[in-house]
Amino acid sequence: MRITSLDHLVLTVASIEQTCEFYQRVLGCGREIFAGGRTALTFGDQKINLHEAGREFEPRARLATPGSGDLCFLVDDFESAQTQLQNENVEIIEGPVERTGARGTLTSIYCRDPDGNLIELSTYIE
Repeated sequence: MRITSLDHLVLTVASIEQTCEFYQRVLGCGREIFAGGRTALTFGDQKINLHEAGREFEPRARLATPGSGDLCFLVDDFESAQTQLQNENVEIIEGPVERTGARGTLTSIYCRDPDGNLIELSTYIE
């Protein structure tokens, strides 16, 4: 067996509504309701399932806590990502900086979501 791709991941959040509002407004994610009222953020062929702290679905991470995530998203237009964060008054806490991604060198900027999760927005350097 070998892993071929990532389908979804789960974030534990303080407020599903606040999280969805940020990811939809600032990052352009979609919102999906599935399987008995559960919520996911969608983008491309992937999704982020959301668990509200204290109301997590089982099975779950042993120490599921809001703000413990560190996520890197590839963006189609790096300059517009910077502009979008600035227009939405989201603080860029670092960047642009070079980083190493799964396929090579990235240019990245960093911000935080409402729970304090670290969000890296990146593009590969050609």
